[in-house]
Amino acid sequence: MKRTISSSLTILMLLTLLSACSDKLSSGRTASVATTRKLKQVKVMTYNIRHANPPSHGRNGAVDIDAIVKVIRNENPDLVALQEVDVNLARSGKVNQAEVIAEKLDMHVFFGRAIDYDGGQYGVAILSKYPLTETAVIPLPEEDNPEAEDRVLTKARITLPGGEVICFGSTHLDVLSADNRVQQVSMINAIAAKETVPFIVAGDFNAEPESYAIDELDKAFTRTCLRNCEASFPQDIPNKIIDFIAFKKELPYKVVLHKVIPERYASDHLPVVAVIRFK
Repeated sequence: MKRTISSSLTILMLLTLLSACSDKLSSGRTASVATTRKLKQVKVMTYNIRHANPPSHGRNGAVDIDAIVKVIRNENPDLVALQEVDVNLARSGKVNQAEVIAEKLDMHVFFGRAIDYDGGQYGVAILSKYPLTETAVIPLPEEDNPEAEDRVLTKARITLPGGEVICFGSTHLDVLSADNRVQQVSMINAIAAKETVPFIVAGDFNAEPESYAIDELDKAFTRTCLRNCEASFPQDIPNKIIDFIAFKKELPYKVVLHKVIPERYASDHLPVVAVIRFK
């Protein structure tokens, strides 16, 4: 009888202890969820990687993907817009640079082909810590100079921790025709206008803040730096502001941080980083 009572008491004490542990775990999980819900900001990078070919190696010289990976890893962004990405091109060793970079960083990736070149494809890409859905590659107009290199907007929807759903786009505009750039930005603006979720776009616009193309961009988007901005090109003596991160106007967003990373080896562009908070 004493043994039975003792066993019953032991079981009761264990159940009480497990219940207490369960409450603590539940409380901790609830706190974790609440913390996640309060995490209402995203760190974005745009980086023209020059097909991972450091300028010191010469335009058709050796590639150094690990140098690009190191730059991105050091900043630990949530989202990255990449430009000048090679996929299976002979000049860069016939590797899929988008997938290799994403795998090394443990990120999701979507590549947008702009042109076929050198036995492979060349274009822009999106990297994300979070899954990508509704991906698309949209050709951009080039009516002023139809012979110009084809350009695209690559975009995807992303659900961030806490449930915020956004559309993120990566682009690289025409380098030769200013009129083409204006047309291309107008198309991006029109695409953003049709989106039903917040839209962030980033890339190499090949246009400076006082240009007609950026005037056009400013009609629909707010750039993460509007004054006293650092130049991002060329990498050795930067004197041009042509790489931008911007979010659709009238969004209740706040720019917490905007900076240019002084990394002068990996590419001929410096990466640009911004932290955007959702109010």
